[in-house]
Amino acid sequence: MIFARQLRLAVAALAALAAFPAAAALSEDDQGCLSCHAQEGLKKNLGKGESLPLHVQGDEFAKSVHGELGCAACHSDVDAKKHPGAGKKISSAREYGVAKVEVCRLCHEDKAKLFDGSIHASTLKQGNLWAPVCTDCHGSHAVRAKAAQEPMNGISCRKCHDDIFDAYAGSMHGLARSKAGQVRAPICVDCHRAHDVSPAATGTRLRDACLGCHAGAVAAHEKWLPNTRTHLEVVSCPACHAPASQKRVDLRLYDPATKQRMSDQGGQSLDAKALWDLLRGVNREGAPAKATLIGRLEVRTGAEAHQLTDKTKAIKDCVTCHKQGADAFQNVTISIIGPDGRPVRYEAQKEVLSNPASVDAVGDFYVIGGTRIKLLDALLALAVLAGVSAPVGHLLLRRLLRSKPRHPSAGSDTAN
Repeated sequence: MIFARQLRLAVAALAALAAFPAAAALSEDDQGCLSCHAQEGLKKNLGKGESLPLHVQGDEFAKSVHGELGCAACHSDVDAKKHPGAGKKISSAREYGVAKVEVCRLCHEDKAKLFDGSIHASTLKQGNLWAPVCTDCHGSHAVRAKAAQEPMNGISCRKCHDDIFDAYAGSMHGLARSKAGQVRAPICVDCHRAHDVSPAATGTRLRDACLGCHAGAVAAHEKWLPNTRTHLEVVSCPACHAPASQKRVDLRLYDPATKQRMSDQGGQSLDAKALWDLLRGVNREGAPAKATLIGRLEVRTGAEAHQLTDKTKAIKDCVTCHKQGADAFQNVTISIIGPDGRPVRYEAQKEVLSNPASVDAVGDFYVIGGTRIKLLDALLALAVLAGVSAPVGHLLLRRLLRSKPRHPSAGSDTAN
């Protein structure tokens, strides 16, 4: 009975191998593995209704970059003499998959180090088992060469970021990428990198990525945009190049000594006075740390950040932001870096930008006439008035002195 079943399995496996000529080029040991694992639907029951798929498509594995390495290169923990057997107890398919990718480090140590510093690794360390690991992006057995062109519908990022990918697909970058021959149009990893992925809202990596491709962007902006470099520092590219997006001002807490963003210490919605009290507390004499706020105008969601249009449709009207009641300044957040490396944002009342108590805190991000900080507007008016009144007053004084009649001196009197 058992022999007959084993014979049927062997015949089925040989038939499967025969159907895929590439698999026949594998070593004898690998073909021995596939004599079982090439069976469609092969799986291990883990209990509680969960199972671990064990099927390997031999032809795809043979054509993969790992095909020449063979099964034992990654599965060295399997004893061929005792396999199949009871094996190790597996709690869940996902836990097994996450643990198994540790073997990737044996050959790809440099990439593993990059991954360890990524937001994906940080999320995994925080206990989220569904954070992506090697096999989620590269596959388990059908691993493609890195030089192979990935079709738009095969991009692994869309598994988790489907709404963002849909926005990208409809953008000028996505539309260009989908055209035949437009391989140079940027895809996810060109801006966010492949292994050392960092949170999009931290650092200057994304801005640097934009300027890396658009090398003449700074010079082009300098032709029409005043204070170009300041704008590029405090305004994100999508804020203008995704014109339909909703904007916000994000006030970021920084340590002025290290120039690094401060980590999350907890908090709640802040008004102008609370913001002032927060900064005054950490900046008091003898405080262990100092803090400052650096403002940035950005779009509100990741999907909107990818809705980039042709440059002819970008916002170029200064009045869009530089006016009282501008939409961009109606949404304000204060952000600090959370435990997993991502920004933690707290909604702030928009009056935080228009209250004199906050002037010292947000002065570096003041947009004249836009943020409605009336005290600064008044000071600006006084400065302009002082600058004008000095020369005007001088001219008026000279005119008055010239028009005043002169009295004859005592020495000029004569007797008749």
